[in-house]
Amino acid sequence: MRPGDRIAIKSSYTRKHGLPFDNRGSTVSVMAIKAIGTITSNLDDGKHVRVDWTPAESPREWYFYTNRATVWRVAPGGWMEDGLLAFAFDARPQDIDRFRNEPFWRERFGDIDVERRFCWTGFYRAVAAKLLDYRADRRPLIEGIHAIAKNTAGLSYLQDRYPEGGTGPLRDICPFTAMGTFNRSMTDANRRLIAGALAKLIGVEEEPPASFEGIPILNNQRSWFFRYGDKRGEGDIDRLWDVFAAAAALVETDQPELRAAFIEAYDAAVQVWGASWNLSTGLYWSHPWEFPTLDSNSRTFLTDRLQLKIPVMGPQKPCSGATYLKLVDELNARFGEESYPVHSFPELSLASWHHKSPEDMQHAPDEGAPAVTGDEDEAAVEPVQLPAPVEPYDVDDIQRDGCFLERAEIERLLERLRMRKNLILQGPPGTGKTWIAKRLAFALMGERDEARVRAVQFHPNLSYEDFVRGWRPGGDGKLTLADGVFMEAIHAALSRPEARFVVIIEEINRGNPAQIFGELLTLLEAGKRTPREALELCYPDGDGVRRPVHVPENLFVIGTMNIADRSLALVDFAFRRRFAFIGLEPRLGPAWRRWVTEKGGVEPALADDIEKRILALNARIAESFGRQFEIGHSYVTPTAKLEPGTTREWFRQVAETEIGPLLEEYWFDAPKLAREAVEKLLQGW
Repeated sequence: MRPGDRIAIKSSYTRKHGLPFDNRGSTVSVMAIKAIGTITSNLDDGKHVRVDWTPAESPREWYFYTNRATVWRVAPGGWMEDGLLAFAFDARPQDIDRFRNEPFWRERFGDIDVERRFCWTGFYRAVAAKLLDYRADRRPLIEGIHAIAKNTAGLSYLQDRYPEGGTGPLRDICPFTAMGTFNRSMTDANRRLIAGALAKLIGVEEEPPASFEGIPILNNQRSWFFRYGDKRGEGDIDRLWDVFAAAAALVETDQPELRAAFIEAYDAAVQVWGASWNLSTGLYWSHPWEFPTLDSNSRTFLTDRLQLKIPVMGPQKPCSGATYLKLVDELNARFGEESYPVHSFPELSLASWHHKSPEDMQHAPDEGAPAVTGDEDEAAVEPVQLPAPVEPYDVDDIQRDGCFLERAEIERLLERLRMRKNLILQGPPGTGKTWIAKRLAFALMGERDEARVRAVQFHPNLSYEDFVRGWRPGGDGKLTLADGVFMEAIHAALSRPEARFVVIIEEINRGNPAQIFGELLTLLEAGKRTPREALELCYPDGDGVRRPVHVPENLFVIGTMNIADRSLALVDFAFRRRFAFIGLEPRLGPAWRRWVTEKGGVEPALADDIEKRILALNARIAESFGRQFEIGHSYVTPTAKLEPGTTREWFRQVAETEIGPLLEEYWFDAPKLAREAVEKLLQGW
């Protein structure tokens, strides 16, 4: 903090009623600006600053984008930040409609015409709110659940082993196990029946959801968050109620002391046998917009897709409460980005549900499987997500996603891939080679399944040992034989001969393909994909046995190649003979204009002008170097929707910072010509 900085005092809370927009019963985060001022001096003790305060007549309320930090530095530059600064210090109104239609909030509060997802969240939150009333006296709750069990199938597992000996009905229950009664492997009809009966018991008026898609469920053999009574620790169930209450308090008002209380309660609760990672799923059921589930599918999605690591407390231990809240903060900070893969915790759970292929999932037992809670040395079994339904994908979907090729051209690409098994997309930079390669893979498979598409980028240092098989350092410091990406794809394809798998190789000519593929280069050929053509690899299997290997029929390879890169040698003829080569060109025209204006926020009149300027530049490039050096349409296709009135500045930046440096590479021996080309591109702009 420096003299001259503006400062405001805020308070954060949530509200359901009396809002200036339709919140559809959902809780809204609110921040009140209570006072503003200007810092006059910093005492440099880390605790005190002097401020010239301007009294506020009454607190002014700001909705959404309230942040969690106690001391929050708001740096200008983004529209949200600029809007908050103008609201706090210049008394300008908040553009509420814009906020509620942003990715993070639009599912709950936005003006979206499509069918809303995550309608189930209202019911789950209502159940959690009512369950909190039973914290001090759980007897009516457990007795009511046993009464439901007498008339409803699927609740026979609520039988305990008593410390004094003998067995009988469960005498106590935690809120997560109570919610777990309708979050187990059973038919949706039975889940709705139990959910409705529990809701009636505790006084919830909302109707049970019609669909439970993407909601993690408990394994039928591990459906409690605690042990049998004869082995249960004293206070275990109380600790689970404590974290349940701490979470509810933190959601209502995010204050440092409440965060500390939550962390303490969380760390105590995860020590309860049966909680572990399951605890995050229980918190997600209770507050799906505020807390993430960290079931195994979601953790895989977080590490594979979002590149987020989750530090754990130790072997067979989950993350700590502090780590969990840090992850919450990190994800909330990214959810507002238009290009981020997910924009809320329910969307994250749904995406992870689709992320794993069915054969990799940990299936829950059938509905009739007996329920147990485990013995002394057993580990708790995590919640699971049942296989996601197939999400069909075809040529129409490729075009809807923003492909500017004609339908017949896309079908031709798919036909060549089906026939040849191996396809290379080559073309100038910015023609969308990598983008279309992935969507061709989905269309070839007939569904969007990330788990059956492996992507790797070739580079000069990539070797056969990296891509196929070789020696790698192990955890014990010794070298062990390990399969590379391509051998892993071969094994996956062999395990499911009825499904298609695709390996995408970006910049395939940046490495030495013949050396990287080794003997498998021969087996890539469409006519040699049978066990009869199998060959032994340079390295044996992990057990030391050499087994012949063949590339299966259902494994396809798509490579991309930038033919404008003059630093790369052409791939050899043996490699070329095994691939079909398709050239991609810059695609500016009606499809491009429609996309950038409707989806990209480019002003229509300026889109026409941009197209003319790029076409003129490409004509000059083609005349000087050849068409393979033209500028692709991706350079002038926004990756996120532009703000109104920013098209000119956006194009200027693209021309100066992206196209300009590329032209300097082209005219490396005549920099004046490169500068003239950029000036011509922006002339009169």
